[in-house]
Amino acid sequence: MESEPKDVIVLGSIRRGKKKFSDIQNETKISPEELNSILEDLENKKFIKVEESKGWLGKKIELNVTDEGSNELDKRIIEIQTKWKEMQLLYEKGDKQKLQEKMEENKSFLPSMMFFGVMDMMMFSMMFSMMGIGMSDFVSQQDMSDQGMDDGSMNDSGMDDGGFDFDIGF
Repeated sequence: MESEPKDVIVLGSIRRGKKKFSDIQNETKISPEELNSILEDLENKKFIKVEESKGWLGKKIELNVTDEGSNELDKRIIEIQTKWKEMQLLYEKGDKQKLQEKMEENKSFLPSMMFFGVMDMMMFSMMFSMMGIGMSDFVSQQDMSDQGMDDGSMNDSGMDDGGFDFDIGF
């Protein structure tokens, strides 16, 4: 699968159980036009299959990963993990120059690393600190907020006042 990492993210989303176009689009935050193109490409490569069935409200279309697609995804995840480990080793050695070169070389893989939870976000932020650059130079704000990077804030729960949440049983 010599394509963009977005293909890997879409394939991963389907394997995680997202079988409908809208569910995949919501999880991956890829535009409908681009997602459609990616899905067609994955189907042409026989990495996914489209299954149509009749439901109560008409035709129902579901996407499923084929064995070939699952094997390809496993290979790509191992590749992504290897790239992350290389960056970790450079960080641990303290080689700023080589780390920055490796991060630049693997820039397109960073969203995939985030999506699949391969990278340690604390170490990732320390890498940027060591190099003296901002994370936004490598990763778009959309990728940071939408693809699995949880900063631990409480904004998602609706309680962002910094207080405690006690259940006293009333």
